[in-house]
Amino acid sequence: MASSSQATPAFVRLAAHPLRWRLLTELADSDYRVRELATRVGEPQNLVSYHLRLLRDGGLVTATRSSFDGRDSYYHLDLDRCTDALAETGAALHPALRRAPAPRRSPAGLQRSPRVGVLFVCTGNSARSPIAEALLRHRTGGRALSVSAGSHPKSRLHPNAVRVLHDQLGIDITGQRPRHWDTVTGRRFDYVISLCDKAREVCPDFPDHPRRAHWSIPDPAAAGDTDQAGYPAFQRTAADIDTRIRHLLSVLGTHRP
Repeated sequence: MASSSQATPAFVRLAAHPLRWRLLTELADSDYRVRELATRVGEPQNLVSYHLRLLRDGGLVTATRSSFDGRDSYYHLDLDRCTDALAETGAALHPALRRAPAPRRSPAGLQRSPRVGVLFVCTGNSARSPIAEALLRHRTGGRALSVSAGSHPKSRLHPNAVRVLHDQLGIDITGQRPRHWDTVTGRRFDYVISLCDKAREVCPDFPDHPRRAHWSIPDPAAAGDTDQAGYPAFQRTAADIDTRIRHLLSVLGTHRP
């Protein structure tokens, strides 16, 4: 049993502040810029920036420079770190309160619910969004309708996008071709997720107001054309997307049409 003199866990000290909790709940749904978070929580931007810095220092939140506007950054909640922190917090109170990790396969709710449609968008539809499309289809066993498209699609998938999925999970997308999002704008989706800061700014509206989210993920193709520089970037990107997909599964499992 935990001693009554034990220090309050760091996660509790961070998350117990009302504004920081509101920031965590906003970032649990999507990546945002600081000015967007200030608008969403109704607080001054400098105050929001201060609390974001505390969350970053605590390892719960990360920031990446926007590829659309290099003066901006997107903030991202590290849900894996939150899972670990919650497990540590629960265990500090009682060993029986450890949390299980996010599922790697479809939760029961997703298996029972009507097929949920998810559209992933980026600019070229040659790397990030097709990786996300393939990973969601793989992780749900096809129970989710997973589609991807781009604002300015390339002529073919990036070879390293094809390679990393095959090498890591045995997923074959060699026959897939990039598509323009105009080809799917008339279709109904429950979720539209942008993976590219540029595509987020120009993403069109879709019927029935799907839930929108943004994952600010750098383009792995920008790392270079050589295997030494380029392929590791695709491995990191695929791992990042797969982590986000795992956490998305729990959200999809609670979806109601």
